[in-house]
Amino acid sequence: MSSTQGTVSSLTAIRLSAGTSPAALTVVAVMVAAAIALPVLTVLQNVFVPSQGAWRHLAQTVLGDYVANSLLLMLGVAVGVMFGGVMTAWITTMCRFPGRRIFEWALLLPMAMPAYVMAYAYTDLLQFSGPLQTLLREFTGWRGGQYWFPDVRSLVGAMVMFSLVLYPYVYLLARAAFLEQSDGMLEMARICGYGPWGTFLRVALPLARPGIVAGTSLALMETLADFGTVSYFGVQTFTTGIYRAWFSLGDHTAAAQLSAALLGFVFLVLLLERLTRARARFYNTSHRKQLRHVYPLRGVWAPLAVAFCAIPVVFGFLLPAGVMLHMALTSGDAQFGARYVQLTLNTVTLAMLTAALAVTLALAVGYAARGGGVAVRAANRIAGLGYAVPGAVIAVGVLIPVTRLDHAVAAVWQSATGANPGLLLTGGIAALVYAYLVRFFAVSLQTIDAGLSKITPNMDSAARSLGLGPTATLARVHAPMLWRSALAAGLLVCVDVMKELPATFVMRPFNFDTLAVQAYNLASDERLAEASTAALTIVAVGLIPLIALARMILDPHRVAGKKS
Repeated sequence: MSSTQGTVSSLTAIRLSAGTSPAALTVVAVMVAAAIALPVLTVLQNVFVPSQGAWRHLAQTVLGDYVANSLLLMLGVAVGVMFGGVMTAWITTMCRFPGRRIFEWALLLPMAMPAYVMAYAYTDLLQFSGPLQTLLREFTGWRGGQYWFPDVRSLVGAMVMFSLVLYPYVYLLARAAFLEQSDGMLEMARICGYGPWGTFLRVALPLARPGIVAGTSLALMETLADFGTVSYFGVQTFTTGIYRAWFSLGDHTAAAQLSAALLGFVFLVLLLERLTRARARFYNTSHRKQLRHVYPLRGVWAPLAVAFCAIPVVFGFLLPAGVMLHMALTSGDAQFGARYVQLTLNTVTLAMLTAALAVTLALAVGYAARGGGVAVRAANRIAGLGYAVPGAVIAVGVLIPVTRLDHAVAAVWQSATGANPGLLLTGGIAALVYAYLVRFFAVSLQTIDAGLSKITPNMDSAARSLGLGPTATLARVHAPMLWRSALAAGLLVCVDVMKELPATFVMRPFNFDTLAVQAYNLASDERLAEASTAALTIVAVGLIPLIALARMILDPHRVAGKKS
């Protein structure tokens, strides 16, 4: 009996130790959470600090425009992404028509196109001296002022650009929701007399509401975080106000207060997403592996479905990419020389360094949360909130404390050695990489968490029973099993860093530009042909994870049907 009790107690001890987060990883998780929270806390700390009069000036002049434009932009983008994303998701899921399998993945292509790159392409295409208006004048004989043409560089133009780029967020989540819905419920709707539209509006759409709202919320947060598009189009929003307060007025407090107001908009988006769900629950109790009841489109409906799905692909990716490629190949101003190589090296260096740190820290934080205590789980949640914070807010929140630390370190160094070391953190790429980690750590953490969730806790127990400690278990057992998740996380972070503009624009060291900054600077000077090479490089790199993502989200029921 005693030996049996001893065996049971030993196994219990092993299981408890397997569920206990190691102290070193717990410390890492808490430190990462503190680093993610620091920029936000810094911004909020400056809300009630008296400014140098800049805030009063902004409130009397342009603050109303910031609020109105931001709200209108959010409203327009919400309508655009929901309409485009939901309708294309429903058509490609529930209808059968020529080219459907191509559109399943092609509808994701606009995700590789940064909004500011699309803005440059359409400005070149639609401006007065562009090919479209030039052809119109040659064909009609009209002159400037004798005809009306829509101005792309406007608030409405910004709405269209964001809608074309960001609708895939809604498409992805809405399509996943439609694929997971019970085939029996759709059949019941048909029995009750509902046609295709009735089934869509009365059954499928309400059940897919959580995914649609979540995708729309992501699109709105990306819209609020954007700087390149709204600045280039001359639309006054909170992000442009933050840069004006920081650079033009030189008032860091006013910039922090505007950042806090922008955080309020982000919080409003998240709150609305939560309130729309309220106490409702959306469960899928069907175990059916494949949707059987679909709508084969015949007659005029088939070409209409093709045209409807082709519009966002053509105008959201093919046309702007073609315009930029044409400028790069035909213009003698395209930059492929030593400057382009240096910009690419700078961008790749930042992307790879940030990705390596993000994946390493995500492994530690994610593993610490496996069976960890309340502190570790709270740290995991806080560390995952950085993606909701706009890059402009992170830049302000990082620069204020890091600059103070830089000056303090320089003063101590100079008093000790007599030599001034300069700005060690903000003078190099350290502060910029830190800002990237705060902004994109959630991407790597969520990907690693998804991989860890597929590893049974029994693996931890087996490793501990063989004498491996927590850190050795992570290094020798979990890490080899997570290499696909780690690779995906690193790739996603790399692409996000390459496209990131707001934080890079503020925090880059002197004479250290990236492809995104180069494209923005040249486009702002109306040198679109020179900006085309940097913009195309960003788009090309963005296609790499997009292709992998497209293969993953292709109809899983088709695969299940083959296996069966």
